[in-house]
Formats: sequence, structure tokens, C-alpha cells
Amino acid sequence: MITKYLRALSASLTLLLLFSLVTIAQTEDTAELRAKAFKLTAEQKFTEALPLLEQLAAKTPNDPDVQRNLGFALLGKAANTTDTLAARQLRIRARTAFINAREAGEKSPLVSGMIDGIPEDGSNATFTDHAKAEDLMQKAEAAFTRGDMDTALDLYQKALKIDPKLYHAALFSGDVYVQKQKWADAETWYQRAIAIDPYIETAYRYSATPLMKQGKHAEARDRYIEAWITEPYSKFALNGMVQWGEITQTSLGHPQIEAPKIQPGKDGKIETTLNINPMMDDGGLAWGSYITTREDWSKRKFAQEFPAEKTYRHTMREEADALRSVVAAAKALKPKKLNEQIALIEQMDKDGVLEAYVLMATPDRGIAADHAGYLRANRDKLRLYVVKYVVGRGD
Repeated sequence: MITKYLRALSASLTLLLLFSLVTIAQTEDTAELRAKAFKLTAEQKFTEALPLLEQLAAKTPNDPDVQRNLGFALLGKAANTTDTLAARQLRIRARTAFINAREAGEKSPLVSGMIDGIPEDGSNATFTDHAKAEDLMQKAEAAFTRGDMDTALDLYQKALKIDPKLYHAALFSGDVYVQKQKWADAETWYQRAIAIDPYIETAYRYSATPLMKQGKHAEARDRYIEAWITEPYSKFALNGMVQWGEITQTSLGHPQIEAPKIQPGKDGKIETTLNINPMMDDGGLAWGSYITTREDWSKRKFAQEFPAEKTYRHTMREEADALRSVVAAAKALKPKKLNEQIALIEQMDKDGVLEAYVLMATPDRGIAADHAGYLRANRDKLRLYVVKYVVGRGD
């Protein structure tokens, strides 16, 4: 589905061009060819860019930007190919190009997301169960990748009239207006997509693109944050935050808290790793409470708190409970000065964002399962955590 593929470039290309990683030497002819191909790519004219990018890939096979853009151009051609088998083969080639880009040094979450998002067999997904609306969407996507924005917009909006809940029709209408540099219209359509489904990250992230183009970095930051807290385990959402930080030269990072590691050993028994200095009078010995609290959850408390779930999993509530137990145990020791990490846990808890920290900074498969429910009731706490502790670094 082109939603997952080409649109990532549409929303991220401004940042990628601003933060290019190319360092290889090029001949004048190759540089001219590259400039022309990349200009067509930036204009969403993927089918026109494809033969140029194929030439470049032959000349400079280890150029990660060429391989990345070749992948997007192949997806553009796939969108304009009616032969199902041929389109599938093009998507397979696109996936290979993204893999080549990564192997050549392109380490961005965008490319990783492309690789993960395209099935190995090149199969394609659909936008809607409404047959007529689906047909219009596919035709609109083909028009978009040809650079025919007026036709694409008309088809997207016709599809939306048939299926008023068609998120991507509203989303992609916003993309058309970005290409036309009509920022207010783009914002209107992105907000319409958000209204259709506020629990998809894409419209928040895409709506940051026109703000970045206008130099409105603070407003763009807020959109990237909304995208990330909506889908914190999405490489695309993370990519937006990372690139915003790079462009604005803002240092981003979760609080550094080294909780004991608890994992099954080779014999099946639980092994723990606890790094503390018993000579320090800072309450660090209280980390032992983290281990005992988690053991209690796995043996007894999980079954009590989650009676509908028959198999134990590590939950957000368990992790937060274990961290709180460390703070309580440390303060009971009455240290001369509280350990900095434990003090940080206490401060996040006072701010009401300890669960948000757990979900955003320490997720495993069990914890991640709690995110959707928490988001619906506590979006403000997730937002506060990111603003204060990831962007503001605790200030």
C-alpha cells in the first residue's frame, strides 16, 4: 500500500534533503544526473525520475541516497502499473533498493521502516472495503506519483465522499496541497484526517512538514510529539522526532535509569543483574526492592490484577509499581543524599508521568500492549513526559 511507502518520502523529504549524508566523490556528469533525478523525486515525479536513478545506481551503487530514492521511484512505477505481477515485482525491487541503501550507510528509521513495511513477496494492501472508493484511491495514487496533483486531489475527494471515514483520502488531500505549497489548505485536510482517526500517527507527522518548510520549528515539534506519543513504537514517528532534533540542533533523550535486568537464564530460571555500590550512602541498595516487587507480580499479583489474561506478561503497571517501590525503600533508608536516578523516578512520579516514561522509554512486548488504552485516557501525560523529559531533559 502506497500509504506506508511513498508517503513516508512525501512527509520526510524536506528533512532528508536538509540533512544529506552523501560524502562520495562524483564526476561532473554524474553530479548533474543526480541533481536532475533528485529534483524530480522532490517534485513527486517518480516515474520520470526512475530511469535516471537506475543509471545512477549503476554508476554509484554505494550511494545510499540514490538507492533510497530508487526505492521510492520503483514504488511510484508500481502504483502506475496495472499488471498485478509486474507491480509486485517492482515492489520487491524497491525493497531491495532500500536494503542496499541501508547496507551503504543509510541508517535512518525511514529506510528501516520501508524495509519492514514492504512484504518480501511484494504484496499490496488496500485502503477501504468500498470497491468504488478503493478504485478511486488507487487511481489517485497513480496520478500523485506522476505529479498530476489536480487529478489526484479530485480522485481523493471523490473517494472521501463515498467513504467519509476514509482516513487516507483526507490525509493525501493534505499532501497534494503541500505539493502546491498551499499551507493553510494542507493543514485543513490533515486536521480532517486527525478528526477521522486521532489514533493514527501519520497525519500529525505529515502536518509537521509544511510547518518545517515555513521555518515554524516549534509548532512542527508539537506535531512530531503528537505523532510519537500516538504510535511510540513506529519507526516513522520516531524518525520525525529524530530529524527534527537534528535540524534544530536539539538534544533529545530519555532519562537514563538503569533498572536491574531480569531475564530467563539458560536453565530456565530467572537471572537478575543488579549494579549498585554498597559503599554509597545514597539509597542505591533500594534497587533490590525492584527485583522483589517484580517477582511478586510474576508469581501472584499479575493474576490478581489481570484475571482475564491467563498468561503472565510484564505490564506497565508492574514496571511502575517496581520503580515506585525503589523510591519508597530508598527514602526509608534515610540516605545523606538520594541517588540521582532514584530522585529522577520520584520527580517523574510527582509530575504524573512515570507510566508515560515506562511506555515510551522501557517498552517490551508486554508493556507495549498497555499503550493504546493508556493513550486514550492520558494523552496529556504522554505529551508532558516528552516535552519535559525527552525534549527538555528534565528542566
